[in-house]
Amino acid sequence: MQRLMCKSKVHRATVTQAELQYAGSLTLDKTLMDAADLIDYEQVSVVNVNNGQRFETYLIPGERNSGVVCLNGPAARLGQEGDIIIIMSYALYDEKELKNFRPKMIYVNDKNKIVNKKRK
Repeated sequence: MQRLMCKSKVHRATVTQAELQYAGSLTLDKTLMDAADLIDYEQVSVVNVNNGQRFETYLIPGERNSGVVCLNGPAARLGQEGDIIIIMSYALYDEKELKNFRPKMIYVNDKNKIVNKKRK
């Protein structure tokens, strides 16, 4: 049997931009993507802490160490600059893999700089 598990999370990132007139997605600082084991165009779930909105989109890499977290296209209607979001990715794991499984949890400050990395 396989189970769908939270693979990684960027916790409490601050939205830096919202670009409605952009083909949809979420632009994320490449440093955060690497730390959370996220790749270009990977599907993610996003939760907006400020307004409760939840949505799925895909990632596009932003400039490394820029702190960019930009809601693009329709996602720009679900948040605004300054909102706090949680970005989560999921993967399928079989029972054998789950014995040592721990998701990557990346915690950031209000400038989207990493303050802690944990494997829960």
